[in-house]
Amino acid sequence: MSSKHEILNALKLSALTNHPMPSIDVAPRVEDLVGQFETNLKTVAGTLHREGGLAALQAKVDELIAQGLQVISLVEGVTANRDVPPTAHELRDIDYAVIPGDVGVAENGAIWVNNKNLGHRVTPFICENLILALPIHKIVPNMHQAAKEVTLDAGEFGVFIAGPSKTADIEQALVVGAHGACSLNVYLV
Repeated sequence: MSSKHEILNALKLSALTNHPMPSIDVAPRVEDLVGQFETNLKTVAGTLHREGGLAALQAKVDELIAQGLQVISLVEGVTANRDVPPTAHELRDIDYAVIPGDVGVAENGAIWVNNKNLGHRVTPFICENLILALPIHKIVPNMHQAAKEVTLDAGEFGVFIAGPSKTADIEQALVVGAHGACSLNVYLV
């Protein structure tokens, strides 16, 4: 028997017995979910736009286009000046990506995004600035409820986005936009 098999057999003998996961029953704070979401989104350097819905979002996109910026939109009803390119490499000069969010979490300001709505998996990470359109009725109190709402089919990708990119490991100074989107704006629709 090889050393590798001896080690693996020894590990099998020392394995712990399986125990069921504990039941976690957390009573969510359900008062003013939008207010909680806004406060926590601000904490992670994001900005919430409560009023105007898709019309306000389209007005913002029109303003960005008028400034000569490159904008793609994957939100139905919002027209941009660039189409989703056939390859992710062609996203390198996108100033703003407008994508739909699936679920917002009030307790931490995170938004679940599924790759079905991204065009390319890299879209929210490679654009200079990110705009998410989130249905107001899809804000849930906490991650326990969000986990119940989130589904992924085989081969799909999804991610919780909590604010723009940030790091604080360099001289203990917070840097926003260090390795991804420099800003996050969330429009309630």
